Amino acid sequence: MLNKKTYKNLRIRFAEEKDAEVLLDFIKKLAVYEKRLESVIATAEDIRKNIFEKKIAEALIAEQDGMPAGFAIFYYNFSTFIGKPGIYIEDLFVNEHLRGNGIGKAIFNFIAEIAIRKDCASIEWTVLKWNKPSIRFYEKLGAKKKDEWFIYRLDTNFLQNNSSSGLNAES
Repeated sequence: MLNKKTYKNLRIRFAEEKDAEVLLDFIKKLAVYEKRLESVIATAEDIRKNIFEKKIAEALIAEQDGMPAGFAIFYYNFSTFIGKPGIYIEDLFVNEHLRGNGIGKAIFNFIAEIAIRKDCASIEWTVLKWNKPSIRFYEKLGAKKKDEWFIYRLDTNFLQNNSSSGLNAES
């Protein structure tokens, strides 16, 4: 159940270039929560360049009473079987002291409205196996775990060591 007082004073908006430091701060808070702070090498300049200049992803900021309360970074993917785009949420985080007040659900609803406007077929994301509070939250939203897929990743080392494969990747 939403805390109406908190939800009433909530504003969700698209982040702007001036918000790069705020986004980096949220990324670091998420990394602390996930016990992975040492993995954060992103800078505010990386965020400015890739989100706001190159437009590789989009970012949202939730504000409670005018103060940053949470964020989400997402981008579009494409389902060849369905023939429609989808949204992939890379990160979503709500400040710990504000959890349980409907902010996370409001961010998901905002992203769902974007998905509807863009005629997307789905919204997807990943969650760490140990993160039981988030898993309960997602399941309460109605999200379904996909057991039939494994996630694979080629990291920066692979990309750097295999970039001269003879293929010419035009941008």
